[in-house]
Amino acid sequence: MRKSLTPTAAVSIAAIDMERTLTQLPFWPSLTEQEQETLRRSAFVRHYEKGTFVHSSDNECLGMLFILSGEIRTYLLSEEGREVTLFRLYPGELCVLSASCVISQITFDTQMTAGPDTEVLIIPANIIAALKEKNLYVRCYLYELATKRFSDVMWAMQQIMFKGLDRRLAEFLIAEAERTGSDTIRMTHEQIAQHISSAREAVARMLKSFSEDGLVELKRGAITLRNKNGLNCLK
Repeated sequence: MRKSLTPTAAVSIAAIDMERTLTQLPFWPSLTEQEQETLRRSAFVRHYEKGTFVHSSDNECLGMLFILSGEIRTYLLSEEGREVTLFRLYPGELCVLSASCVISQITFDTQMTAGPDTEVLIIPANIIAALKEKNLYVRCYLYELATKRFSDVMWAMQQIMFKGLDRRLAEFLIAEAERTGSDTIRMTHEQIAQHISSAREAVARMLKSFSEDGLVELKRGAITLRNKNGLNCLK
């Protein structure tokens, strides 16, 4: 019979896992020993279930997020309830918009929700703010990251303003297949509509058209790419 871990052993394993996680931070090697110890004491892991609200610019400043597993979707929400997806974050990526109180130049009124079940490492806002003031490398990294996210936002806006739905949908399907390594994309029409900032009904009509043209095969909750070259021609 397998023995259960003693409290001491459990704490020790948790400490090892946290140390391993912190060393994945891009700026970890550039921190002083004291700064590293501060992160060991203050950083924590939080679990978000699928669809759970993670952060809003209207709420308290959460801090910096480091995605450990799952996915976070960042989007704008209009007064009418329309959502415009700005970008998605995957394991190994950092989010600085959730630390907007640290970088005053960030003024996006963004929302964040977990896609599937998601785990994130959170560095509290006051800690990342102190690191930004004391460590030049951390400060430069934060501004570089903010610039990258702004570029992601501009790309999303260009997609919506200058590309038709057929091109945006084809590009999304190809990109998702490459990201997951599978030609079968397991998403509902509603989920795809959220990601490409369109209406579910419009996405359903376009997918039906793609299906009739032999580009994809539609099944409940799944879309299989049948003609990637054809989809690429639409991009």
